[in-house]
Amino acid sequence: MKDLKKIFVLSSCVLLVTVCFTVAASAQGRDRIVKSTGSQPTNMPTAQPKPQPASRPTLTNDVRVVRQDQAWEPLVTNTASSKAVNAPRGLLTAGRTVYGMATSERLDRAIKNRYGLPYRYGSTGPNSYDCSGFVWSSFQEAGIFFTRSSARSLWAQSEPVYGDDRFKFGTLVFFNNLGHMGIVADENGFYQASSSKGITYSPFAGYWASRIVGYRRLKPESGAMPEDNQ
Repeated sequence: MKDLKKIFVLSSCVLLVTVCFTVAASAQGRDRIVKSTGSQPTNMPTAQPKPQPASRPTLTNDVRVVRQDQAWEPLVTNTASSKAVNAPRGLLTAGRTVYGMATSERLDRAIKNRYGLPYRYGSTGPNSYDCSGFVWSSFQEAGIFFTRSSARSLWAQSEPVYGDDRFKFGTLVFFNNLGHMGIVADENGFYQASSSKGITYSPFAGYWASRIVGYRRLKPESGAMPEDNQ
């Protein structure tokens, strides 16, 4: 009986040791398990979505390209020809010219014969002109003779005109502190040797209006006048 009790106690001890050993080994095995981790830190803040640009407003109206009719055509076409092209004609009527009808027609024709020829400083023609050279040669061809001189000198040799007389065809008009001159066509514009366009017609309105110094007319003693002088 005593031997049986000893066997029972030994078996119980062996069983208890075995259980304790199994539990310890199991716990140790759990500690050795390596947790897998990702390539990114686990404490990274959550990425915020990028703000999207505000959408452009949608065009609700139809786009229409309207072709504007040309309100005006150039008064003068700049060409190398010495003939006038669609140039305005001076008002060659009684009372609208400085000189008689025959002289005014010759002067008008002389101006038109020079249309489109280029500007060249100091030149009096026949293929290029500066401002005073154009005036001088045109009057020469019309039969009105005077000594070739600068705009400033010609201003001193001529007499002032006022009122409606300023806009008679053949009147001289001076600009830019007497540095430039031309021949009046009518109340709307004048003929000149332009440094950019050559011999041309230019309106008074706009650029030239604020640059006018005054209007003058050749004195009879400035040169021989034709017989039909008025």
